[in-house]
Amino acid sequence: MARTTFAEEVYLRALTGRVVGSHVLGDYEKVAVISVKNIICSATAAAAEAVFAENTGGRAAHFVVEEGGVTETVNQVIDFEPEAVLLMFGGETSFEVTKQLFRETLKALAEANTELDILVHVRIFAAGGVKEAIKDKEILRYLQNNTVTVYTVDFEKGLIVYNEVYIPNSEITELVKIAEIPVTVEHADLLNRSLRDKTVSWIDA
Repeated sequence: MARTTFAEEVYLRALTGRVVGSHVLGDYEKVAVISVKNIICSATAAAAEAVFAENTGGRAAHFVVEEGGVTETVNQVIDFEPEAVLLMFGGETSFEVTKQLFRETLKALAEANTELDILVHVRIFAAGGVKEAIKDKEILRYLQNNTVTVYTVDFEKGLIVYNEVYIPNSEITELVKIAEIPVTVEHADLLNRSLRDKTVSWIDA
């Protein structure tokens, strides 16, 4: 069991969302965030949206996917006409459900064939969500034809790392580093306790 309270888990996601809003979304003017319906994902997403809007003056909108309603939600996203979509899939929702909704969301985006930058949350990426999704040839082609990025954590150096994802075929994904963002003392402490057996370095920033 993680050595954090649920409240600390929510706050940890707020800190992560702050980094995402500042360093991942900063180059855009209009961003859609799609999340599953849970508190953890919503906390990360809301923090990212708030920091993005404050720092850039850009527009952000939040969309929630649920079983049976993915296509309708993705149509709303397309009507919003964003430059990028942040896929915030993780949190306390069952991971089988989360992976299913992630695949269905990518499938709906692929069927619409809308040109977008696709930004992926670390948890769904680390759990193999992209690798599973690209077994679908339509999703594979769609992601190969659009920019796909993901933010990850470098536990040895105490960094959040922003990467571009390259998908040369249906079995391999390659990460190419775009930027490194130092983890603060507060953020690192929560990451350490939340991730149990992981260790994270930090700087006082």
